[in-house]
Amino acid sequence: MTADQQAAFAAGSGVTSSVLLTANASALLLLTMVWVTWIVLGSFRAWQEGQASLFDLIWSSLRASMVLMVLGFYIR
Repeated sequence: MTADQQAAFAAGSGVTSSVLLTANASALLLLTMVWVTWIVLGSFRAWQEGQASLFDLIWSSLRASMVLMVLGFYIR
């Protein structure tokens, strides 16, 4: 954005655009971390109850973690 656009945005919203972008990225990463935690705990409970193998637990945890890493790379 140009300097005039940044000034207008800051005047209209009360925050700078970089602060808003950081807040959005943080919220998205936080939701993704909660999702990864949900996937890992669900897989662990399934493994603990004998409904899934150890390979399933490891594979689902790795896939969810890879999604988190790729998303973190692109948000950076």
